[in-house]
Amino acid sequence: MSAAAIDLTLVIPLYNEEESLPELMAWIDRVVKANHIGQIETILIDDGSTDGSWKVITALRQTYPWIKGIKFRRNYGKSAALHKGFEAASGEIVITMDADLQDSPEEIPELMRMIREEKYDLVSGWKKDRKDPIGKTLPSKLFNAVTRRASGIKLHDFNCGLKAYRNEVVKNIEVYGEMHRYIPVIAKWAGFRNIGEKVVKHQPRKFGYSKFGWERMLNGFLDILSIMFVGKFGKRPMHLFGTLGVLFFMIGFGILAYLSYLKIIEDIIRITERPVFFFGILTLIIGSQLFLTGFLAEMISRNAPNRNKYKIGETLGLDHEESTEL
Repeated sequence: MSAAAIDLTLVIPLYNEEESLPELMAWIDRVVKANHIGQIETILIDDGSTDGSWKVITALRQTYPWIKGIKFRRNYGKSAALHKGFEAASGEIVITMDADLQDSPEEIPELMRMIREEKYDLVSGWKKDRKDPIGKTLPSKLFNAVTRRASGIKLHDFNCGLKAYRNEVVKNIEVYGEMHRYIPVIAKWAGFRNIGEKVVKHQPRKFGYSKFGWERMLNGFLDILSIMFVGKFGKRPMHLFGTLGVLFFMIGFGILAYLSYLKIIEDIIRITERPVFFFGILTLIIGSQLFLTGFLAEMISRNAPNRNKYKIGETLGLDHEESTEL
């Protein structure tokens, strides 16, 4: 007899959050019971923590059997943790949140309602009243403004960890590198365009310290460029490189053809001393190289192996189907 369908999967990446985990699990337990959510699972992904986070997860499972766990052998980053959590998620609705108690589990019922009743593919939280220092909020506002303009998605807070998805969405998007902050953009490029937003509470950090660093500012801009490129040309790189290659090749060919006409028909000598002669050769070479790059990229894109391979040390509760109704 198969296990009952799971209504909700919570995917929670974490790194060195042993102090916050007991309080977070108790909070989730209260919310789920009070709102009669039904069958749930919570997948905790330990992203190579150096403290006792995994021991805490193992101990908490004795109290909350709906907890499941994945432990990375080393720190891969939030995108890797979300990717593995999405792979393991089996709930009708999947909600992601951070483990540092800054995301409130009280938002879960309304996020689920928006997915079910308002038929959103994805609902992103908006921390309208943030409890973070200006060194974190200012770069975030800049990222969000750039991403809104580049993607056309009207969200205020792309990087909010509190998001809800239909299960179909998480099974059809690929999150890697540092792309977790642009999941709504990835979902849009995958064909899921019904994206909504909900103002959510943001709690002050109670334990530990923020993992935000200024190096993420540069990475963020590079990532949005990567997403826009991969989303548009990832499956057909020849459309970009081939077009540019043909354009440059034709410019170079045209210049050299004109110079050849001057040499042969008009009998004008010393055309090789003209700067335009070298410009024509240069554009011809660039065009050929771009075309060849597009051809090679096309072959690679059609035969590339799965990039998301991570070393997992242990798992908890993922060897067989199980769920718990609260």
